[in-house]
Amino acid sequence: MSILLEHRVTTDLGDRLRDACCVTVEFLSDIAAACRRFPSTAHGAKTARIEQLIQSHAWIDAALALIDLELPQWQIRRIAYDEGEWYCALSRQRELPDWLDQSVEARHADLTLAILSAFVEAQHISTTSRRTSVPPVPQNVSPLYEPVCTDNFA
Repeated sequence: MSILLEHRVTTDLGDRLRDACCVTVEFLSDIAAACRRFPSTAHGAKTARIEQLIQSHAWIDAALALIDLELPQWQIRRIAYDEGEWYCALSRQRELPDWLDQSVEARHADLTLAILSAFVEAQHISTTSRRTSVPPVPQNVSPLYEPVCTDNFA
């Protein structure tokens, strides 16, 4: 999946999560399908467990298992409820003080959606941090493209 497509999928999921009022089997399955490691055979037991949790409507457990599978370096730092909204923070280094940690925070009226929103944001940060500082060379070459040597050998 290209970087631009990943960004668009992450943005679409973020918008859907923000606008959602509750979790459904189809919605959580769409989020899981957008993950790279979810359909993996190497993680067959974890994938089967997530599918079982989704089918049994164990939304919070499914969201936490999805974080464990897809982003094993991220952990929940804080979950809080304040004035009708759930706040969820994911972090790579929980042991650091709040002011030193670069955590991802999300909020929603539903706890599962708050966790999933933080997950999608952390996933976006993880994919953009893997990119190199040098942009990749486009692989699609125009049929009119012809390399030209411009060195003077005389």
